[in-house]
Amino acid sequence: MKMKALFLGLALIGFGAANAFATDIPMDTIVLGGLDKVAARVNTVSGKVGSPIVFGTLEVVAHTCVTHPPEETPENAAFLEIFQLTDGKEKQKVFSGWMFASSPALSALDHPVYDIWVLRCESSTASKSR
Repeated sequence: MKMKALFLGLALIGFGAANAFATDIPMDTIVLGGLDKVAARVNTVSGKVGSPIVFGTLEVVAHTCVTHPPEETPENAAFLEIFQLTDGKEKQKVFSGWMFASSPALSALDHPVYDIWVLRCESSTASKSR
């Protein structure tokens, strides 16, 4: 009987912990890291959410960028669409999905020349003060 009560208590604690979700805070500026594999150069680029950011022959559009409050586990995530720009041709979508700053390899751009990853999400007032 004691074992049943102990199991039930542990199960209730486990269910309570499973319901702890982080709060997403939407930001209006995204900061990306980019690697040009041919030139062996790493750059940091930033731009407004919803506006195109050009990196080499790629155009990156962040549709949303969220962060967590300081008292929660640090995370920055963005929903990105990345297009290949080619002279005289229509742009071609090469990536669409979520990227997470804490796990850049989880959902990565598969491109022969460029790597792009999320560094952080910021508010435009924080970006200006840097």
